[in-house]
Amino acid sequence: MSIREILQTHPRPTDIDLDVLVRCIDECIACAWTCTSCADADLAEPDVQEMIRCIRLCLDCSDICVSTGQALTRQTEADRSVLRAAVEACAIACRVCGDECERHASHHEHCRLCMEECRRCEDACNALLTAMQ
Repeated sequence: MSIREILQTHPRPTDIDLDVLVRCIDECIACAWTCTSCADADLAEPDVQEMIRCIRLCLDCSDICVSTGQALTRQTEADRSVLRAAVEACAIACRVCGDECERHASHHEHCRLCMEECRRCEDACNALLTAMQ
């Protein structure tokens, strides 16, 4: 089952474009797991001391993505200002984490992959912010 299917059964559906909403939720989930995995891989690198900021930002991004995805999934009595703030924070976390992973992407493949996923999630968050206006 996909998030789209369950959202379509909601008795009080959102008026936000479902395609844009589902894309953002899906990217938040993918980014959360990717960032968690990247942070774990960073811990196993021989240059772990140089990866401390990357680890921190990956874990922060993961937590923010999980929270944002969860908040967006709930449809009943949603407050747009709260959702907008969560999505804005998620976009910022993805941008900052993606920038940090980009610094390590040439020598850590997991950072390159994480950077790419962070960019996709940031794009999805920005698209949702536009759709929410």
